[in-house]
Amino acid sequence: MAKKSNLPADFSAIDFLRTRSLSSVVQAEIERMIVDGELAPNERVNENALAQQLRVSRGPIREACSALSAMGLIEIIPNRGFFVRALSDEEALEVSQARAGIFACMAMVLAGRITDAQVAILRGLVDRMDEIVPTGEVSVYYPVNLEFHEQLARMCGNKRLAQIYLGLARELHIQRYRALSSGDVLHVSNAEHRGILNALAARDEVAAFKAAQAHIVNGIVRTRKAGRSAARSKAADKAPTAKPAAKSKTAKAPTRQPV
Repeated sequence: MAKKSNLPADFSAIDFLRTRSLSSVVQAEIERMIVDGELAPNERVNENALAQQLRVSRGPIREACSALSAMGLIEIIPNRGFFVRALSDEEALEVSQARAGIFACMAMVLAGRITDAQVAILRGLVDRMDEIVPTGEVSVYYPVNLEFHEQLARMCGNKRLAQIYLGLARELHIQRYRALSSGDVLHVSNAEHRGILNALAARDEVAAFKAAQAHIVNGIVRTRKAGRSAARSKAADKAPTAKPAAKSKTAKAPTRQPV
């Protein structure tokens, strides 16, 4: 069900742009193009073409791509430009499985040493994501989601585990972002975060391990569904539209002239 807009009836497109920076508007559109598959993995981001398509200068395009690079959706290759990050399905699955094991281990280790102050930090992030969920704004939810995972990695106290985990996570940004963008899943994702948090707060190492592993495994399932959905959408866009059948010409009966 579409959400009712709180904007006044005479609120124009120009008024909307004034409420947001141009680069953030451009960033949101490029994010959508990547997640929807309009910009394919390994594809070079053509700044000139995008600038013409979005009717902006190249400056906001560069700013948006730099921000998306920080999120892991785009890779900057010196002297070549911006490229959409890519992994094969098989590589993504292998990385995800490794990430599930490492994340579960970090949660188990953290459950045995977590402080009340650390619980409060993680709880604040989960509460913040709960506030974002009703908006459906993946671009707002995703950075807080990243922070939750990264905080857990830093808090576990094992630098080697954290280093391995963060390296694996960086390779999966597009898949994770796409999974969160595929339908109404933000509330499911954050319910899993809260399950991890509750296990950590209870200092239950086994429960923390299981909750953390289940969260990543469930994310793999969401990623697969998102990939299939994107593939179907792309195939539908490329499918030729059937031409309407030509109308058969029937001979008209001669008009009788009055006598």
